[in-house]
Amino acid sequence: MATMEYEQYVDKFFVQPAPEPRFEFTGSFGTTLFYEDYEAAVAFFTAVFGPPAYVEGTGTRGWPIGGGWLTLLHGQTGNPQNVEITFTMSTPTEAEKLHAAFIAAGGQGEAPSDQLMYAPIRYCAVTSPQGTPLLVISPLPQDSA
Repeated sequence: MATMEYEQYVDKFFVQPAPEPRFEFTGSFGTTLFYEDYEAAVAFFTAVFGPPAYVEGTGTRGWPIGGGWLTLLHGQTGNPQNVEITFTMSTPTEAEKLHAAFIAAGGQGEAPSDQLMYAPIRYCAVTSPQGTPLLVISPLPQDSA
């Protein structure tokens, strides 16, 4: 459980009044990752999400994630490690279920915990076998904050 009350957290870290957004986003279309170890990355994400819903040639695979896509492309220079891909789930139970699936597929991670990260969340961090940081989160019920 978070050690700081949410109201204290907001007062300490959020700018008030909030700056006006410059753009009217409706979501994020998705994330594209380039892997040198492409076949291993495809195998890892297939073990978690099932077969890809988009297949183009031998170097593009895609899975629908929420309102967008997770796309893997064959890259020539290493694997993505200086990024963190966040998957937002509907409930803490769903976050823990996806976290467990990533671990079962060969990922490494610590036990889920409750954190303050813009809002009270269940925080489930994993690193893929290719070294890509993955974060699975969900909002916490209001009485858990």
